[in-house]
Amino acid sequence: MTADLFENFPLPAPAVESLEEGATILRGWALADAESLIHAVQQGLMQSALRQMGTPGGKTMSVAMSNFGSWGWVSDRQGYRYVSKDPENAEPWPEIPAIILNLAQAASKKAGFAGFTPDACLVNVYVPGARMSLHQDKDEQDMDAPIVSISLGLPATFLFGGAQRRDKVKRIFVEHGDVLVWGGPARLRYHGVAPIKPGEHPLVGARRINLTLRKAH
Repeated sequence: MTADLFENFPLPAPAVESLEEGATILRGWALADAESLIHAVQQGLMQSALRQMGTPGGKTMSVAMSNFGSWGWVSDRQGYRYVSKDPENAEPWPEIPAIILNLAQAASKKAGFAGFTPDACLVNVYVPGARMSLHQDKDEQDMDAPIVSISLGLPATFLFGGAQRRDKVKRIFVEHGDVLVWGGPARLRYHGVAPIKPGEHPLVGARRINLTLRKAH
């Protein structure tokens, strides 16, 4: 079966699901651009490579990370913060690729947050077993802007909690091409990612790539 047999086969139309006030999941929103998004990520990582950061408590994160944009999020013994240069090479972080920026802005507008101008894009790469514990995104100076999270590669279970760590958590299955947007009353919800299950994705292998766009300053 040749590739041209698939050219006229339409991708499923993106579906919009409201999780609660201020939080929306756009199913399949990034599917049409997935290969281009992945290529843009690969190009950017040639300038600022992935690394497993440490926590202020001295542990090593299971997720490999890097950043695109004017500001990059880092974690080490000094704490969590945004910096304008990659600590590993003292160079500015790569610019947010246009295809990532445009998709995030379109998704944000669709979710009800027009005018989103992110200046930070966290690149998180998960392998089977990697996870992200419940946390709040509160290192940003601009809390009026939403968070946009783009999922590529292996599926994951996104954990979306409440205003307190002890609050009940919703378990949301996210797949390749899904985009989550949350802001407004949901902006400081605790959230995380359950351990990634083993698998292989045709575009990225045994990995999940997550792009999280924020307005840091």
